[in-house]
Amino acid sequence: MLSAIILVINNDKAKHKKMRILGITIPENKRLEIGLTSIYGVGRVSAQKMLTMAHVPFGAKPKDLSPEEETLIRKDIESMKVEGDLKRTIAGNIKRLKDIKSYRGTRHARRMPTRGQRTKTNSRTVRGNVRKTMGSGKRKTEKT
Repeated sequence: MLSAIILVINNDKAKHKKMRILGITIPENKRLEIGLTSIYGVGRVSAQKMLTMAHVPFGAKPKDLSPEEETLIRKDIESMKVEGDLKRTIAGNIKRLKDIKSYRGTRHARRMPTRGQRTKTNSRTVRGNVRKTMGSGKRKTEKT
């Protein structure tokens, strides 16, 4: 009797395989709409578009997918520029901006904000200009 129960549990574990796309394991306990965003370059909107094209509900879990639905999602993601290719493209674009010495390129080289943000009060930790909180400004007199 006990061996039959162990066999059933082992069979359930054998059926339960993890969904992997481009070497990234999709979390099993999250909805597919959220789980697909663990791939760099796939956000909520693109995940929703992929799922609607594959006729898969957003709330489905990866373990509930049929192999056909899984291959449709996998083909969709492999046709996009994600993970290493996307990171290489972004790094190449930043390098090009630095090489032509554009304003944005020099801001990237100095590790400062590139989109016009203020730097007097924000982005101080990146620049190494960390100040402690000032207090009231009055100097405390020593008691004698």
